[in-house]
Amino acid sequence: MLEKVARITMLYDFYGQLLTDRQRDFVEFYYGQNLSLGEIAGEFNVTRQSVHDTLKRAEQLLAHYEEKLGLVSRYQAEREKLVAAAGLLDECSSTVKDDRVQRVKEILCEFLETGD
Repeated sequence: MLEKVARITMLYDFYGQLLTDRQRDFVEFYYGQNLSLGEIAGEFNVTRQSVHDTLKRAEQLLAHYEEKLGLVSRYQAEREKLVAAAGLLDECSSTVKDDRVQRVKEILCEFLETGD
């Protein structure tokens, strides 16, 4: 379940603005604030089934957008390459005494920290 939550959250970060206001609200409450279907239903004065259906539709749309655009996959692949590059620079900095190598590593690490 945690994997699904992480996946939906990542998809939402990239494609959430393409959802309707209601879909965004429900996704934020359910996945972001961990509210139950019943709590969301009470907040919006709708049935639990309506919340469930809206969430399922939103999840399907997010998956569809990723299938077509691939932004999350591309982001994750690029991030993995940056992590690998930082590791290689770390190895180099122990043998090469050049401040520029260390500075490049610091920049990469700063970028990776702000990319989360």
